[in-house]
Amino acid sequence: MAIFDKSVIDNRIVASSILSYVQFGALVLLLWWCLKIIAPFLNLVIWGVIISVAAYPGHVALTAKLGGRKKLSTVILTLAGIAIVVIPAWILAESTIGGMQELAADFEDGTVNIPPPSEGVAEWPLIGTQLYEAWSLAETNLEAAANKFEPQIKTLGKKLLGLAANGIGGVLQMVLAMIIAGALLGQAASGYSVTGRFFSRLMGEERGQAMADLSISIIRSVVKGVLGIALIQTILAVIGLLVMGVPAAGLIGFAVLVVAIVQLPPILVLGPVAIWVYSIADTVPATIFLIYSIVVSGADAFLKPLLLGRGVQVPMLVILLGAIGGAISMGILGLFLGAVVLALGYELLSAWLREEIATEPT
Repeated sequence: MAIFDKSVIDNRIVASSILSYVQFGALVLLLWWCLKIIAPFLNLVIWGVIISVAAYPGHVALTAKLGGRKKLSTVILTLAGIAIVVIPAWILAESTIGGMQELAADFEDGTVNIPPPSEGVAEWPLIGTQLYEAWSLAETNLEAAANKFEPQIKTLGKKLLGLAANGIGGVLQMVLAMIIAGALLGQAASGYSVTGRFFSRLMGEERGQAMADLSISIIRSVVKGVLGIALIQTILAVIGLLVMGVPAAGLIGFAVLVVAIVQLPPILVLGPVAIWVYSIADTVPATIFLIYSIVVSGADAFLKPLLLGRGVQVPMLVILLGAIGGAISMGILGLFLGAVVLALGYELLSAWLREEIATEPT
């Protein structure tokens, strides 16, 4: 009969445990180090993945029309994506800078023409009296108004410069993300295979590939149901602004786009513009513009059921809550990550509940 030395066994267990802890600590340290190195590029890579997933169906269709030339299709889509980002940004920047230069020149020449406020402005709640007095002062003596509100003007100028700098940085990031997306489109088949293997290792063979396909479907659904709707609302808003002759229509349209992307109603931007239109236009066209702004702002209520969640088995409410919650906590990138993470969690919970019900004794 073999005799075991308990102290030897205990020492082996302790040594094995220490070795496991050291190996685990080394792995955590390596992962942390890798994440720290790639952290400056993480947002760009995630955006590249999102853009490539959304653009892949178009890539397949264009490749077929080009006779199977995948590289040419990738180059065309990448250049088109860069143009979509750069051209509107360039037009917006040029019109804004040109308008500011013209305003500065008119101010130096003393030829700035500010229309007088209507009497109804003074009756606006909360800010009517102060706004009417400031507007009247600017209309009669612009220099005195500028001196009076100099601190507020300087603060506003600093904020505008900060927004401009952030806007330039955002455009550069999106250009780099488009280039990364183009590179990923060229390796779409291998990327899809790697994604499927990753989810299979994480969730098992039976459920892993389905979860990978679900993530892809959700990303495309959010692109159509969030960005697509935001673009539609922005285009409609800019058309209305141009018809009414509202100055800086492009800048206001950009504000509408940002507000719509973060799932807030565009009336937050169009409402004050509509109120301002009442002070410079007749009542009938101003009322028509106000109604038009309300319709544009509420268009997402009709468009979301058509575009958001189409082709995805997850309930639309789950995707919508994930997109809104992600946007609140993580910004625009959270629109996609929030929707994907919440939908995957919903699917895992549903599968677990189904398994629990199936194993209950009858």
